[in-house]
Amino acid sequence: MTHLPLTSLDGVTALDLPAFDSAAAEAATARQMQLTKPPGSLGRLEDLAAFMAGWRGTDRPRIERAQALIFAGNHGVCAQGVNPFPQEVTAQMVANFAAGGAAINQLCKAAGADLNVIALDLDRPTRDFTTAPAMEEEDCLDALQRGAAAVDTDADILLLGEMGIGNSTIAAALAFASFGGTAQDWVGPGTGSDADGMTLKARVITAAVDKHGALSPMMRLAALGGREQAALCGAVLAARMARIPVLLDGFICTAAVTPLFAADPDLLAHCLIAHQSREPGHRRLAEAMDKAPLLDMGMALGEGSGAALALPILKGALACHNGMATFAEAGISGA
Repeated sequence: MTHLPLTSLDGVTALDLPAFDSAAAEAATARQMQLTKPPGSLGRLEDLAAFMAGWRGTDRPRIERAQALIFAGNHGVCAQGVNPFPQEVTAQMVANFAAGGAAINQLCKAAGADLNVIALDLDRPTRDFTTAPAMEEEDCLDALQRGAAAVDTDADILLLGEMGIGNSTIAAALAFASFGGTAQDWVGPGTGSDADGMTLKARVITAAVDKHGALSPMMRLAALGGREQAALCGAVLAARMARIPVLLDGFICTAAVTPLFAADPDLLAHCLIAHQSREPGHRRLAEAMDKAPLLDMGMALGEGSGAALALPILKGALACHNGMATFAEAGISGA
């Protein structure tokens, strides 16, 4: 269980965090050059092996323990009518996760990941960010710490997801505040908003960012975010402290950590984007972060589903890296 040494949100940039182990990554790359294949023929799988080596601090990284975390929260901005479903659905879906009935349950089972679901004060939604900051700094810090505490520091990889009615509006607001453009650039259908619904979302988001956008990146997390977004940021930081690479899910999960990126892009250096969401703002977001998603399956479910689907890709990369013979071992003349 990790407790982040933070007394303020802006203190994230002063955290003493481990760096990428270039020597381990270079050793992994050197091994790739000796395996029984043409150099580069496994494409991004080779890059992933080196990425995992650098963050795990060994030239032969393995994934023996994978943890998937879903954080759930409710949002005061739903009072503005930005979602076609009632907030009760958040708790109902958390119960579905607990009963094993959701897509993420099946995907984690198939991929070999341990799933933990953390409901964050669902009976106490954040405030409507068009009228006041969604959270006070103290509440945001508390959610951040709860996210950090949920990370299994013995895991080799962390998969992150979320659930929360209204949080596609939260995601668009955080992305807009971090990367600019217009609110319309970041708004999508979420759980099923029509054109009028998306116009309403954009108007609500514009008002909120006009009100809170001048704050520091991490104080924008409190003003515009929700408890699950803060918890996701806390989990990312705790994973970094333990040298655990992170698979971020789609648009909402990626947008949740934009305040960390805006504070210091290096805070997300150990994170991969698992898949390209169908939400229209996600491609723009991935490009702004210079992170190429591993998969593009036309998905927009959330709940960590894309991260679970991408886990076997990482496992495959490391299976090849660790299990293939070198030219010398196989008695094959290398080029």
